[in-house]
Amino acid sequence: ASKAWKLWLRGSLDLLQQRDLLRSLRPLVPTAGPGASPVKVLISASTRSAWLDTVTPSSVSGGLLACDGLPRGERFHELTLFSTNDYLGLSTHASVKSAVLSAVTEHGMGPRASSLVAGHTQAQRDLELQLALLKGHEDAVLFPCGFSANVAVAAVLAADDDVHIFSDELNHASIIDGLRLATRAKKDARSTATRMFVYRHSDMAHLQQLLAASSAARKLVITDSLFSMDGDFAPLKQLLALREQHGFLLAIDDAHATLVCDRHPRSALLGGAQHRAAAAADAAAEVGELCKKADVVVGTMSKALASHGGFVCCSSEMRSALVNLGRPLIYSTALPVPTVAAASSAIQLCLEDASIRDSLWQRVAQFEESTGIAAQSAIVPIVLGAEAAALDASRQLLVRGMHVPAIRPPTVQAGTSRLRVALSAAHTEQDVEELARALHDTGVLALAKSFASALPATSTLTAQLAQNHL
Repeated sequence: ASKAWKLWLRGSLDLLQQRDLLRSLRPLVPTAGPGASPVKVLISASTRSAWLDTVTPSSVSGGLLACDGLPRGERFHELTLFSTNDYLGLSTHASVKSAVLSAVTEHGMGPRASSLVAGHTQAQRDLELQLALLKGHEDAVLFPCGFSANVAVAAVLAADDDVHIFSDELNHASIIDGLRLATRAKKDARSTATRMFVYRHSDMAHLQQLLAASSAARKLVITDSLFSMDGDFAPLKQLLALREQHGFLLAIDDAHATLVCDRHPRSALLGGAQHRAAAAADAAAEVGELCKKADVVVGTMSKALASHGGFVCCSSEMRSALVNLGRPLIYSTALPVPTVAAASSAIQLCLEDASIRDSLWQRVAQFEESTGIAAQSAIVPIVLGAEAAALDASRQLLVRGMHVPAIRPPTVQAGTSRLRVALSAAHTEQDVEELARALHDTGVLALAKSFASALPATSTLTAQLAQNHL
């Protein structure tokens, strides 16, 4: 590389270091055997030490593996993850593993080609129809990942002229990047008819104002159903009412809510915390039913479906448009068959076994009761304000054998750094009890309440945080 490139690279990394934003990948070892848990991992002593010291290691835990799959000469600690998006804990479920094993034994990885060339198998088509039925849509199409699905939807729906796009300010980065690419392409083509408007988070009055001022022939409103950093739901009833009034196309990113909020057969959840869990599950199921009324539903199979890949549920005509115009699909290799088998198995499990989703909502209710922090979903933010406070809180929990990540700018707005607790059906009552105790003992809960009470009454964050503390 030339000197100029080396200077640029070094300068970019130095700038991240100065802003305390230089991150690294930390190698974890999944637990193994019949009792393997998706929320329990092993972490080497060297990786743990580097993590606690906020050092960026170049090659911790490297070297040859011993027969048990762990690096030789290393000491390991168990870590409980409150950071995984495996909300239903299905990635290690026996039925999912069996489906993967059967698929890879019979078909290997499947054809390695793009879907339009030779990569689209019957297994993929069956999963598309399974997803379409789950989401109450006519059809569906698979993508390499949820990010690429959002990018494709944005690019295809923003095609041609006279389109106005309205996006919630807290939408996922994949939506934001997809819309930026779509509108940038228009700008480069010297078209001014396609524009993007950002409305305040879940503020339907603001969205109404923007829609009323728009004269575009085609309007698109796009939102997360369940917001990934705040754990709250979009006001879908109001969005559907506005659609009736303004005739826009409604696209929903359902990544964090798929299977978690889809209505399944219910087991009996009775009394006390069980009653609270049932109420939360019913509220979530209502969100799932409302999502079915959206024109386009984007999702991922890397979270509750315990696999990998993205999907879009829509009409058959919309599917055809995405297949023919969606560059992330056209120019990417199709999903491996074992990945498809895992997702299909996860869906079938949830349709047959009501206790899986019930277990998650029981943990959500338990966390709320134990901490006094209201939890609408499996994603529970504990807003601490300063970046240093969030980083220190995360570090203290890591010392206690729990991984709860610190989320800070640019992922969230300045002054709203937080811990992001992600609960799973795989967590035990003891796991949640230990986390609640640690949050109390380290002063994190007191700090969160202090931060919330110190906000000015006019702050846009005040109302949201008021809902977070019982």
